[in-house]
Amino acid sequence: MQAIFGKFPLVALLAVASVAAVGQTFPSKPVRIVVPQTPGGASDALARIMGQKLSEKWGQPVVIDNRAGAGGNVGMEFVTTAPADGYTLLMSYVGTQAINGALYKKLSFDPGKDFAPVATLATLPFVIVSKPDVGFKTVSELVEVAKKSRITYGSAGNGSVNHLLGEMFNASTNSKLVHIPYRGAAPALQDLMGGQINVVFTSLPSVSGFIKNGTLRPIAVTSAKRAAAFSNIPTIAEAGFGAFDVNPWFGLMAPAHTPRDVILKINADVNTVLRSKEVIDSFNAQGADPYITGPEEFAAILKADIEKWAGVVKASGAQVD
Repeated sequence: MQAIFGKFPLVALLAVASVAAVGQTFPSKPVRIVVPQTPGGASDALARIMGQKLSEKWGQPVVIDNRAGAGGNVGMEFVTTAPADGYTLLMSYVGTQAINGALYKKLSFDPGKDFAPVATLATLPFVIVSKPDVGFKTVSELVEVAKKSRITYGSAGNGSVNHLLGEMFNASTNSKLVHIPYRGAAPALQDLMGGQINVVFTSLPSVSGFIKNGTLRPIAVTSAKRAAAFSNIPTIAEAGFGAFDVNPWFGLMAPAHTPRDVILKINADVNTVLRSKEVIDSFNAQGADPYITGPEEFAAILKADIEKWAGVVKASGAQVD
């Protein structure tokens, strides 16, 4: 006769206890965070700050593994093929997770179904930058100049957040900035500094040094509120375009079917780290604000953003085979 405890078979209770034990002992070996972009960008910078602090907390190495290519799809695909045990995580952001599904016609994975949201890390506004010697200093001046002459903006490629932000800016301000796609944000910034294009929409960490040393001039941030560490940079909304508010999130994903106890353990530890003054200061120095959520809240945010950005991609006409 099968042993029964209450209404549940003993074997089921043992299975639940086993899963709980996995969460309590995690991690017992090194953890890898896959960054699907090249070193030096916002995702990489935030992943390295978080990886160092989690390594200290866990007493295990946290390895940052940059696997760039195909707009983030190379790294994302790699994570979907990893064991669903919490030891391989994806450093995700709204661009890869909420946009790529609508942008790319053929993907070997589903960004909304093949990943388990674990924990958000930060929100990070993008910024419009130009060379200091151009004939505009504010959003209003940029809009006025764009009505009289050809103003170009560079992006990290068709359908990238940088590209879609430019199209949203055009729609919100009734402007006609001309899109120039590049193979990544770095070459776009190189051409901006070389005078081949007029402005770039990019993440704050990627240009914070150039802003501080005066190489580039910030025109405005894309969020509704000013960035804490760059409070001198106005918002697009302050120029009279109040509905403009794009403040992309960054967070950790795991392969789908990762045990819930492991996800909850990582989420709790990430949130503890995010509350520390050292991490708050480190994130703020990058122009980012720590963003604390639970896995369910993160999943709801992702679902809403997939729907939102699908509409933006459709309106832009961007498509990648």
